[in-house]
Amino acid sequence: MGGNHSHQPEPEWPQAAIQWIGTGIGEAQRQAEEVARCVREAVERPAREAEEQRKREYEAREAQERQRQAEEAARYAREAAERAAREAEEQRRREYEAQLAAERVAQAAREEAERMRRQMEERERVERRAREEAEARAREERARVERIAREMEEERRRQETERLAAIAAREEEARRLRAIEEETRRARKAQEEQERKAWEAAEAARKAQAEREEAERQLKKGIQPVVMPTAQEIRLAKAKVQYDDAIFHFAVAGIAGSGKSSLINALCGMRNSDPNAAPTGVNETTLEISRYVDTAHSEQFAWYDVPGSGTLTIPDWQYFNSQGLYVFDCILVLFNNRFTMTDQAILANCRRFQIPTFIVRSKSDQHIFNLMKDMGYDPDEEDADSREQFYRVAREQYISETRRSVKNNLAEANLPDQRVYIVSNKTLLGAVKDKGPRRMIDEVELLTDLYSEAYRSHKFT
Repeated sequence: MGGNHSHQPEPEWPQAAIQWIGTGIGEAQRQAEEVARCVREAVERPAREAEEQRKREYEAREAQERQRQAEEAARYAREAAERAAREAEEQRRREYEAQLAAERVAQAAREEAERMRRQMEERERVERRAREEAEARAREERARVERIAREMEEERRRQETERLAAIAAREEEARRLRAIEEETRRARKAQEEQERKAWEAAEAARKAQAEREEAERQLKKGIQPVVMPTAQEIRLAKAKVQYDDAIFHFAVAGIAGSGKSSLINALCGMRNSDPNAAPTGVNETTLEISRYVDTAHSEQFAWYDVPGSGTLTIPDWQYFNSQGLYVFDCILVLFNNRFTMTDQAILANCRRFQIPTFIVRSKSDQHIFNLMKDMGYDPDEEDADSREQFYRVAREQYISETRRSVKNNLAEANLPDQRVYIVSNKTLLGAVKDKGPRRMIDEVELLTDLYSEAYRSHKFT
C-alpha cells in the first residue's frame, strides 16, 4: 500500500469539522491539565503532610520546653518563697531582739530622765529658795533706799521752802528799799544830773590822760592796750542795741558753741522751738548782737546774744570793745568745756568798766551724763536706784572740778575769785516757769542774783 500509493491531494475539510476538531483538542488539553494538576497534588500532599508533621512535632517540643521552663520557674519560685520565708523569720527574730534591746534602752532612758528630773527639781528648789532670799534682801534694801530718798526729798523740800522764803523776803526788802530810794532819787534827780554831767566831763578828761599814759607804759612792756570808747562810740553802741535807760540790759557772751542762745531762751521762759526763741544749732548761729525781750518782764529786762569770739576775726583783747560790751548793765560770761582767754579778757574789761559779771557753765545735765558713762553707767542695764547713785557721784565730781578749774583760771589771769553758776538750760527753764524742777544745782541762785543785781541798779521800782 505505501509505496505504491500515488500522491493524491489532501481533501479539504469542512469548516464545521475543523471547529469540532479544535474543540476536541481543547477539551483534551483541559483534561490533560486536570490530570497534571491531580498528579501534582498527589505528589505535593505527602510533602505537605510531612511539613505539617514536622510542625506538629516542633510545637510538641516547644510545648515540652515551655512545660520544663514552667516547672523550673515553679521550682525557683518555691525556693525563693522558702528563702523569703526563712529571711522573714530571721528578720522577725532580729526585730524582736531589737525591740527587746530598744525597750531596755528606753527603760534605762526613763530611769535616767527620772533621775535628772529629781535633780532638776532639787536644783530648782534650791534656786527658788536662794531667789526668795535675794528678793527679800532686795526688798529690804529698796525699802531702806526709799526711806533715805524720802528723807532726802523732805530735807530738800524744806531747804527749798526756806530758800524761797528767803528769796521772797529779799525781794520784799528790795521793794521796800527801792520805794524809799525812789523817793529820795526823785528829790535830787535834777541836781545829780547836772553834777553827773560835770563830773563825767572832768572824769573823762582825767581817765583819757591816765589811760593814754598807761597805754604808753603798757606798750613799752609789750602789753596790749586797753582802749576806752569815745562818747560818740558809746552813743552808737547804745543805738545799735536799742539801749533804754528804763530797762536793765543783760548780755550773754562767750566762745562759739557754748550755748548762749539756749541759755537766753531758758532765761526768757522759752523753749528753743518756740517761735520767738533765739535760733540754736550745732554751728554758731549768731553773727550779730541779737536782742530778746523777757516775756515775763518785758518792761524791765532785755537780753542780748553776743556773737562767739570764735566766729570773728578779732583778737581776744579787742573783742570787748568791738562788740560794744561796755554799754550793757550786766554781762554773763558763758563757757561750756573750758575757760578761754576771751572769757578772761571780758572779765578784766568788765572790772575796768565796773560792769557786774556772772560766770556761768551750761549744759550741766549733758556733762554729768557723760561722766556717768565714763564711770561705767549703762542706761540699758542699770535700774533707777543704780542710776541715782551714779548721778550723785558724777554730779559732785562735776561741780567740784568746774569750780576748781574756774578758780585756777581766774588766779592765773590775776583776776579775783568769783563764783561760777553751774546750770542746765532745761532745769533753768523749769525754775523760770516756777515748775519746781528736780536735780537743780545753781539755777535758782542764778535767777535770784541776776534779779537782785538788776533791782540794785535803781532803774525801776
